Amino acid sequence: MSLPPEKAGELKQIIRDHLIKMDIHGRIRDVLAETVRSEQDPGQRHLTEGDFIRALQQRGIVDDVMKDLRFANVVHSTETDSSHRPESHFVVKDMTQIKTSNIDLKRRCLYLQVVGGKAFLEHLQEPEPLPGQVCSTFTLYLHFRNQRFHSKPVPCACEPDLQEGFLLEIHKDGPGEGSKMVDATTMLSICDPIHMVLIRNDTSGETTLVSSYYLDWRTVLSAPSGKTSFAIELLGVGKQQQQKQQHNDIYFSYSPLSHSMSQWALTQSLERQRTAERERLFLIYAKQWWREFLEIRPSHQNKLVKIFAQDENGVNRPVCSYVRLLRAGRLLESPRQAARFVSLLAQERAPAVGGGGRQEQWCSLMAFLCRNKGDCEDHATLLCSLLLGFGLDSYVCVGTKGKATPHTWVMTLGTDGTVTFWESLTAHRYLHQPINPDDPPLVAQPKPAYPYSTIGCVFNHKAFLANCQPTDAVELCVFDFQDQSRWKSMSEEALNSVCVPGATTSLPPTPPLCSPSLDPAQSSNQLELEMRYLVSEQRKDLGLATVWDDSLSYLLSAALSAYEMERCTGVSCGNEEFQDAVRRAVPDGHTFKGFPIHFVHRNARRVFTACLRSPFCEEIICCRGDHVRMAVRVRVFAYPESACAVWIMFACKYRSVL
Repeated sequence: MSLPPEKAGELKQIIRDHLIKMDIHGRIRDVLAETVRSEQDPGQRHLTEGDFIRALQQRGIVDDVMKDLRFANVVHSTETDSSHRPESHFVVKDMTQIKTSNIDLKRRCLYLQVVGGKAFLEHLQEPEPLPGQVCSTFTLYLHFRNQRFHSKPVPCACEPDLQEGFLLEIHKDGPGEGSKMVDATTMLSICDPIHMVLIRNDTSGETTLVSSYYLDWRTVLSAPSGKTSFAIELLGVGKQQQQKQQHNDIYFSYSPLSHSMSQWALTQSLERQRTAERERLFLIYAKQWWREFLEIRPSHQNKLVKIFAQDENGVNRPVCSYVRLLRAGRLLESPRQAARFVSLLAQERAPAVGGGGRQEQWCSLMAFLCRNKGDCEDHATLLCSLLLGFGLDSYVCVGTKGKATPHTWVMTLGTDGTVTFWESLTAHRYLHQPINPDDPPLVAQPKPAYPYSTIGCVFNHKAFLANCQPTDAVELCVFDFQDQSRWKSMSEEALNSVCVPGATTSLPPTPPLCSPSLDPAQSSNQLELEMRYLVSEQRKDLGLATVWDDSLSYLLSAALSAYEMERCTGVSCGNEEFQDAVRRAVPDGHTFKGFPIHFVHRNARRVFTACLRSPFCEEIICCRGDHVRMAVRVRVFAYPESACAVWIMFACKYRSVL
C-alpha cells in the first residue's frame, strides 16, 4: 500500500519522535560498545553490520521498538466527506487508539502525550496487581473545543502507568470556517483550555473525581521547535484540594509547524488582567446589588439567594456561568427524554471531612459527566441547559424542600404563563398553581403536589432574579419576572461580562454530550443470564428446583418497554396487550405473579441483593407450589454518557393447591 507524500512525512515524524523518546541512539551506542569490547580478540574477524543487528536483536532493542510502535489504516466514509479519505490510527508507546480522524495538513493539530504519573501518595501502600486481578483504575478524560477523549483504564498506583496520546484539532469558529487553516494570530486568541479530568473507578463500580485541571495549551506556541514537555500538578477536589498533590508529565507538539510566537507571554498577561478586572467589577456590582436587596426588607437576609457557587477546584464563580444553552444533537429527542437522561445520573453529595453538616460543591459540566454522578445542583444546571437547547424558557430554582433542606430544581415558563417544575433527580413534572391568600375562605384552593417549600432565587445563563415577595413560600409565589416589585433582577450586561463563553479565561468550556457506549441487547442478555444464575442458586440453597419458562420471559419485554416509555413521556400505554398475553400464557387453575424493579446500574450482585429486600420479589424468587415455572426478563435502555435505565421483571406461574 502506497501513501501520499504528506502522509509519509507524517508517519516519519511520528516514528522519529518515538525513537527520540525511547533514547534509541543511546541504547544503540551502549550495545555497540559492549559488542566491540566482547570481540576485542585479535584473532577474531572484523565486525560487520549484520553482527551489530544480531546484537541489537538479542538484547531486545528491535523487539521493543516494533512492539511499542504500531500503525493501522482503516477506510471510513462519512456523510459529509465525499472523497472517502483513509483514516489513520497511531498507536505509540503501547497506547490505546490516540485519535481517529482524517489527518489534513491544511489544518492545525495539537498532539498531547501523557507520559506518566507520579506522587499519587494515597496508593503508596497498594501492592502491584497480579495479571488478571480486578483492581481500582484511573481514567483520564480530556475536552478541547467540542472534542472529547479518554485514556485506557490503568491500575491505581503511586506512579500509575498513564501512557496516552491525544490528537486535537485547532479549528476556526463560525460557519464555513472550520476547514480553514488557523493562522498565528487566531491561535493566540483561542483561549479555550484543555480540560483534564481524572476519575478513579473502584472494583464495585463506584467512580470518584480525583482531580480537575485546566491546561493552557498555548505555551507550546512559544517553543522554537513547536514542541515542549513539562509536569502538571493535579490537586484534589473540594476540601481535599490542599492535601493531594499528584504530578503528570506532559509532552506537547503542534503541526504544521510555524514560526515561534514570542508574544504569547504578553497575550497571556493581557488576558489575565482583563479577566481579573471584569471579575473585580462584577464583584463590586454584586455587593451593591445585594445591599439594595436587603434594603427592601430586612427578612431578605434569611432567603436563599445564591449569587456565587464554588466549583470542584474551590473557585467561586457566578451561578449563571454553570448554565449554558446545550443542544444534544440526535442523542436526545425531546425535553422529557432529556429530563429522563439527567435523572439516570446518580446523586451523590460532596463528601464532608470531619462532619459539620452538608458540604456544598458545584461541579463543572465536564467533571459531572465524567463521574456520572453529582448533587442536585449539578443535575439541575444540566437539565436547565438541555431545556434551553430545546427552546424552552427554563430557570434553575434555589430554595428548600421538606424540613428546610436546601435544594435546587428547574422551572419552565410557557408563553401562556404556565409554570412547570421539573425535578432533575426523578424527572417528575409538577404544574404550579399559586394560592391567593386574599381569597375568601370558602374558595377552593389548589393543593400543591410538588415537594418544594421555599424559593429564594432563579437563574439561567442570561438572567438572575431574587424573590422579593413578602413570603418565599413556593405555593404563594407568583412567577411574573417582569414585575419588579416581586423579583429583583441583576443587570444582563453585568452578567454577560463574566458569564458569556469567552468573556473571561476562568470560565470552563462546555463539552458536548457523548453517544451511548454500550450495546443494549448485549448488556440485557448478559445481565439476564446473571440474574438466572443467581435465582437458581438462591432456590438451590432452599432445596427448590428451578424450571425456566422462556416463552413467559419473552412476554415480559412488552411491560418493561412500556414502563420506560412512561418514564420518558408520562403516558402509559401497552398494558392491555401485556395483560392479554399473560392471560393466554397462564393455564386455568394457575396463578401468575410478577414484580418489576428499576435500577441505574448493571451490577448483578447489587441488583439481586436489592431485589431480595422486597418481600414481594422474595416471594416470587422463593415460590413453592405445584408445577412452578420461573421467568425473568431484563431490558437495558442506553442513554448518552454511559447512562442507562435497567428494568428487570421477575415472574412465576404455578398451580394453585388448596
